[in-house]
Amino acid sequence: MTHLELYGAPQSTCSQRVRFVLHAKGLAFEERRLDLFSGDQLQPAYLKLNPNGLVPTLVHDGAPVIDSSVIMEYLEEVFQGGRALVPADPVERARMRALIRFIDEVPTPAVRVPSYNLAFLPHFQSMSEEAFRALADAKPLRREFLLKMGRSGFPEADMNEALERLRRSVRRMADAMQGSGGPWLLGARISLADVAIMPVIVRMHDIRLAHLWSDLPAVAAWFEAIHADPAFRPTYYEGSLLTEKYPHLREQLGR
Repeated sequence: MTHLELYGAPQSTCSQRVRFVLHAKGLAFEERRLDLFSGDQLQPAYLKLNPNGLVPTLVHDGAPVIDSSVIMEYLEEVFQGGRALVPADPVERARMRALIRFIDEVPTPAVRVPSYNLAFLPHFQSMSEEAFRALADAKPLRREFLLKMGRSGFPEADMNEALERLRRSVRRMADAMQGSGGPWLLGARISLADVAIMPVIVRMHDIRLAHLWSDLPAVAAWFEAIHADPAFRPTYYEGSLLTEKYPHLREQLGR
């Protein structure tokens, strides 16, 4: 019998992608929630599964698969029954993969900047400089990101750059839907490209950046459609949003 384990974290945007695909395809899985601030993802046992020290990791019958974009396509390839999230047409598949590449390169890293400044910074400020440096040095793929942030946060110039990249991304979404006819990025059916951008848009809404698509009704309609998808609610269980996890953030944002 197939056994799927998902190592992830409730608020991790990349974990949310994979949770959505698992639920959308009706796959039973065991979720192993890691405490990222406690360093669960940097423990030797986990690093044997994922040497990048990041979440998520999917373990399928004992074999680990890492990187959320890779995992999403892996699930579609291995479990082809039920709901399809990849177009059958090869040209459309190429478009989907090109969109995912853009999403991974532009909005996904961009949304980390306001996320860290707003939600995670107090945790790092409570650390000594020595402890913070040691934590950064222990991160295989996030070392430079953390060191650039430091214990004082990203400067205004970095925040403005991140917001510009996010604005460019929602425009790209609107352009894609205009070209495809919508309501999804590739047209009438949801695809992995929609799942890839979903956590970014949900995070932006959660930290009050929805004004970046206030003049883009297609993006607003997409946001409502993804919320209505049956896989959305089990993906975003209680504690999955930053404002649910961090009370100081809810107060800071006036909620």
